[in-house]
Amino acid sequence: MATRQARKLGVFATVWVLFLSLSMSAEQGGHLGSQSTLGDIIRHPAFAGFGRLILPWDGRAYDEGQRLAEIGSLLPYHTHVDAETVAGALNRMIDEATSGRTVFYRFYSEAQIEQQPARKNTGLFFFRGRTGAPFAVISPGGGFSYVGSVHEGFPYAEAISRKGYNAFVLRYRAGYGGRVATEDLAAAVSWIVRNRAMLGVGDTGYSLWGSSAGARMAASIGSHGVAMFGGSDVPKPAAIVMAYTAHSDYSAAEPATFVVVGEQDGIAPPASMENRIAALRKSGTAVEYRKYPNLGHGFGLGKGTSAEGWVLEAIRFWETAISRTGVGTQ
Repeated sequence: MATRQARKLGVFATVWVLFLSLSMSAEQGGHLGSQSTLGDIIRHPAFAGFGRLILPWDGRAYDEGQRLAEIGSLLPYHTHVDAETVAGALNRMIDEATSGRTVFYRFYSEAQIEQQPARKNTGLFFFRGRTGAPFAVISPGGGFSYVGSVHEGFPYAEAISRKGYNAFVLRYRAGYGGRVATEDLAAAVSWIVRNRAMLGVGDTGYSLWGSSAGARMAASIGSHGVAMFGGSDVPKPAAIVMAYTAHSDYSAAEPATFVVVGEQDGIAPPASMENRIAALRKSGTAVEYRKYPNLGHGFGLGKGTSAEGWVLEAIRFWETAISRTGVGTQ
């Protein structure tokens, strides 16, 4: 009996030490884990000056003691939120920042922010790939009410950058509707193209990725161009990657388009997407479409579901679109 009790105490002590080490490492600027808190993210030295923009809501008073394991509760339009996946992507940024690299950029000037103060809630999180490789800009969803970067922004960017491509996650203004959010995307793409030498990214063959509300933004620019939304006169993207949206607008000249949706999505039903896909195919646009069983809305990477691995398929589709432009992918 005494031996069993000693073993139990030993296991408890090990777990407690692990818990304390995770908490202390976050406080001291180390890696985050599922037991780290929102306060650990907000105040992390690697995220100084922009920690709150990692989290989804503008103007919200967070419970800074809430664990990362519970972050899904902040994302009402999303499902299958995996805390370890979230932590892994954040830790990638921490490693980059610790090595002296910039991981967050403002794309509006101080004068532009002064003109419209809500622009202070915008920016680009940068996940580097190979120098000179094409870039992707990812617009997370959230019904234009919040920005779900932790679930369908940073994890996508990490996967894309591991394949050698440069990836940016857009933090846009939430609560102002689709037009304003898309203007932020146009401004961000324009800024990246202007600063491509400083950033070390290619200037052709870029892609726009979006989920839900973010997919509407990406598709709108794919249809009508960056300049239509107040940006520079830059080429359209080589590819659009859209996840679970009911967006129906399209133009006569669409970029190659990759689409994913859950079979049981009640917010963006597959039929809505399929109508647009049929129209794009009729016009000659290259389209790939994936409909995943037993899934609803907002599944992100789809870890542990029928959709797992879709981001890698989308990257391959983008590579095919890049090859049509003559831009190297290696």
